[in-house]
Amino acid sequence: MAFSRLLPAAPALAAAMWPVLPTVLLGTVCLLLMIGLGLVFPDLGTWWTAAGIIAVTVAAAYGSHVRLQRERTLFQVRLVADAAQQVVLSPMPRRFGSIEIESLYLAAAAEARIGGDFYEVVDTPYGVRLLIGDVRGKGLPAVGAAAAIVNAFREAAYGESDMVDVARRMDASSTRYNAAFPPEGPMERFATALLVEIPHEGRRIGILNCGHPPPLLLNRGKLRVLDPTATSPLLSLADLIGDRYSVDFFEFAPDDLLLLYTDGIAEARARDGEFFPLEAWMSVQPPTPPGELLTALHRDLVRYSRGRLDDDIAALAVRLCRP
Repeated sequence: MAFSRLLPAAPALAAAMWPVLPTVLLGTVCLLLMIGLGLVFPDLGTWWTAAGIIAVTVAAAYGSHVRLQRERTLFQVRLVADAAQQVVLSPMPRRFGSIEIESLYLAAAAEARIGGDFYEVVDTPYGVRLLIGDVRGKGLPAVGAAAAIVNAFREAAYGESDMVDVARRMDASSTRYNAAFPPEGPMERFATALLVEIPHEGRRIGILNCGHPPPLLLNRGKLRVLDPTATSPLLSLADLIGDRYSVDFFEFAPDDLLLLYTDGIAEARARDGEFFPLEAWMSVQPPTPPGELLTALHRDLVRYSRGRLDDDIAALAVRLCRP
């Protein structure tokens, strides 16, 4: 009797894993089994249980159909997200001459695959130029604003010899996008950005910081925070606070590790509310290739935050190799 009462549960459990046809076939098998038991044990209440099996099988088949439709929809959404990621965050070579570069990207929304953080690396006649930034906000508007900035950088990085002019063209593109697609609510949509220019021979890099967290430079076990002498205006805010851009220059020797990152890394929190100690973490890292550095950063970030990231994360690790 106990076994017969469990038979209606079988198609219900199958609907969570199987397609419609196997679910219906399992329900049919359970129904035939119940009828067979009823012939051997007439007091089982066969017809009531059989009616329950039929009802559960029909409902399970419908649930399986709905689940499969949602899975197909989610698959299509992921394809679109991957296509958008290819536009905003296009794959880049891991090496430009003697310069080795690796990237890390994690969207706060696990299913989104992409958010408002962005980066790009291009090899130009003026050296290897890097961009990393963060658009205020989330969702499709932030992705669109990030795409506008990245596309402007890709064009300007080749055509402008001065990084100040590159930043101005990015600001103009961001402003035009915000005018065409104004943000909802009273808050302005803006973006922080960090531009880095590394000559092909290395040695001395230029950094233009538009309100972005300063990069970290690890040189022979010593950590240096590359703070700007004067902060440049955030993108799309130059008309409000002026367009005075400042470029700072720093030494960049072979085997140095340069880490560019967005605020989602420095502001990752543990359960007690403490921020991730990025500078302390970076200062104890051994001289490793950029890929290994970002792998360790990803692992320790997830462990520190217990897998709960409240913001998008992007990072670029750069090393100048010895000739």
